Amino acid sequence: MSPTSRDPTLSADAITGMLRAAGSVFAEEEAQLLIESASSPDSLVAMVGERVAGVPLEHVVGWAEFCGLRIAIDPGVFVPRRRSELLARTAAELCLSTPGSVVIDLACGSGAIGTAIATLAAGVELHATDIDPAAVACAGRNLEPVGGQVYAGDLYEPLPGVLRGRVSVIAANLPYVPTEAVALMPPEARDYEPLVALDGGPDGLDVLRRAATGAAAWLRPGGHLLIETASGQADHAAAAFAAAGLAPTVARHEELGATVVIGRR
Repeated sequence: MSPTSRDPTLSADAITGMLRAAGSVFAEEEAQLLIESASSPDSLVAMVGERVAGVPLEHVVGWAEFCGLRIAIDPGVFVPRRRSELLARTAAELCLSTPGSVVIDLACGSGAIGTAIATLAAGVELHATDIDPAAVACAGRNLEPVGGQVYAGDLYEPLPGVLRGRVSVIAANLPYVPTEAVALMPPEARDYEPLVALDGGPDGLDVLRRAATGAAAWLRPGGHLLIETASGQADHAAAAFAAAGLAPTVARHEELGATVVIGRR
């Protein structure tokens, strides 16, 4: 018996109505997901309450779908966006051309990018870093099944020195929202995701520049750095890659609304 059948006040229609009133665009789909995820009627009541209050759906149910995978998402951890699938799939394609690739998921958040790469390109050696302890703990759970290692620290700082000059692919979904634009983001992101995962500095590219500058020391000759950006940032990001000694190209996916700058050492 489902929770809704035991508690008629929480029928699918009732939950849908509550979610729609709270501003959900996909109220019916969210209602069904909450019902399926709840372990009891009391759990369902609590979950619906959280979602109506604005907590991201992924934080409420504890996971997000990414590249066809179920990625664990802890409260307070950045939620992977579907547009980032371009980053993960492009990185995986590069790995498939180099068997045994060493991969770094830089500023990894939940580890969704690295998990997807390792799933799509089996046999990679996967490492990940993040400065946020909550993200490191979450990523550790996601990366363990694909053999990945995660380290706590800022960008390249915590990586083992033995990786220098050996890395085939560095994939990064870094913070790229300009500081003044953070306040304009949807409340789900602004209020429930860490600022360090959103704020990219005055023009949104401060962390990208640091990542580009440090990449050459870790990449093998012919290795690639891939960083997601906003479409309007791509030219400036490519210039930062070139200044760091990387040959830049830009990949775009119109349907996903995604832009990835790719630099080859």
